Amino acid sequence: MSAPIEVGTVTATRRSGDARASWVVLLVAAAFFMENLDGTLMVTALPQMAASFGVRPLDMSAGITAYLLSLAVLIPVSGWVADRFGVRTVFMAALATFTVASALCGAAQSFAGFVAARMLQGMAGAMMVPVGRLAVLRSTRQENLMRAIAVITWPGLVAPILAPPLGGLIVTFASWRWLFYLNVPLGCVGVWLTHRFFDAMAAPAERRPFDVCGFVLCGVACSSLVYATEHLGRAGGSSLVLAAGVAMGVVTTVLAVWHLRRARTPLVSLATLRIRTFGVAVGGGSIYRISIGAVPFLLSLMFQTSFGLSAFSSGLLTLSVFAGNLAMKPLTTLIIQRFGFRSVLLVNGVLASLSVAAMSLLSPASPVAWMVAILFASGLARSLQFTALNTLSFADVPQPQMSGAATLSSVATQLTMAFGVSAGAIALRISQWLLDANANAAPVGPHDFQLAFIFVAVLGACGLIDLVSLPRDAGSRVSGHRQTS
Repeated sequence: MSAPIEVGTVTATRRSGDARASWVVLLVAAAFFMENLDGTLMVTALPQMAASFGVRPLDMSAGITAYLLSLAVLIPVSGWVADRFGVRTVFMAALATFTVASALCGAAQSFAGFVAARMLQGMAGAMMVPVGRLAVLRSTRQENLMRAIAVITWPGLVAPILAPPLGGLIVTFASWRWLFYLNVPLGCVGVWLTHRFFDAMAAPAERRPFDVCGFVLCGVACSSLVYATEHLGRAGGSSLVLAAGVAMGVVTTVLAVWHLRRARTPLVSLATLRIRTFGVAVGGGSIYRISIGAVPFLLSLMFQTSFGLSAFSSGLLTLSVFAGNLAMKPLTTLIIQRFGFRSVLLVNGVLASLSVAAMSLLSPASPVAWMVAILFASGLARSLQFTALNTLSFADVPQPQMSGAATLSSVATQLTMAFGVSAGAIALRISQWLLDANANAAPVGPHDFQLAFIFVAVLGACGLIDLVSLPRDAGSRVSGHRQTS
């Protein structure tokens, strides 16, 4: 008689654990959405914010740069902090700090105060994103991992699409300060729910000493590369500053890799890169993410400067991409289970690149239905590719290495976000240089955007080369493809 009771107890315990894991996934996804939306909303209000602070709109880029730099410096240390102080404690503290920093951004009366608040936001985001991902990886059973990753992937896809219409609406009918005040009630509820539903996940028994040398090298490398790419995407940037940033970034990156491979307790373990599925998802996957990261930038710019649409109308049109993301979500798990990660990533990757190339066919005279169809198809393909890449990243990573893998993945993701916008700007400049006799003086026209989309599509296709070497049953423990094939 004891066996059924024992089985029932185990079943009840498992259901309780799954319920808590579901809350963790939803809370982390909500925090990711808040963090992603915050940065993209700000771009829609730069002229209004500049007028409020009495500075030029171009100067407002310092607020974006300050956030990205503090993010880049502190993300590498997030895994060590989570292991040292506990996932729940760090995530809750980061969410609370992000909420306070958002309120300070909204209440800022000077430009210097705003930049300082943005730096505080970046510090909080550096802990919130990778530690939140680590919480999901530690609390979710492997058979449920694909659905969990799909949920926390969504904010990165949806936020850039929702930001233009939402930001335009807020700035038009309220004040730019509400772009930041919106985070306050959401953050307060998130902190309470985190305290209520997050388990006190045990830290590793053996505490690693802090790798000071690794922290300095990684921080300088990431911040130099982020600053250089942001500077490259800015019109009128200094070539000397750009060259110095690139040189510093390359040199410190080489030194950081050399140190991390030899250190006894490295700040970020590179051992997970030897796991084929993780290495491919970070390598080739990063190239694809850079390509896709350039698309919202190019679309928004094309619709407003070339097609003559307002920011709000442009945002409404790009909602077609969100509709594609939404339509793909219920099908993602079934498709990956049926065909496996390798086939999905290769075939869908080609379709995703073709959908970006198809945007080169758009013109001011294109029917709205045609525009919507292309953007919807792009949303379908990018949603499936993002979810498959993010799930494959952790499919074969052992639990003891999850912390290092989550940190390394977050570093790659944040860097590719910065590189994506710069890639779009570079593609546009190259297009002008090739097509316009006087590229510096000529306005950006539809033909410049058309060629830029071709360049970005080719870049995304290059990321597929690394995926060819994946075994056919890659990630089958998570997808279940081998059992159903």
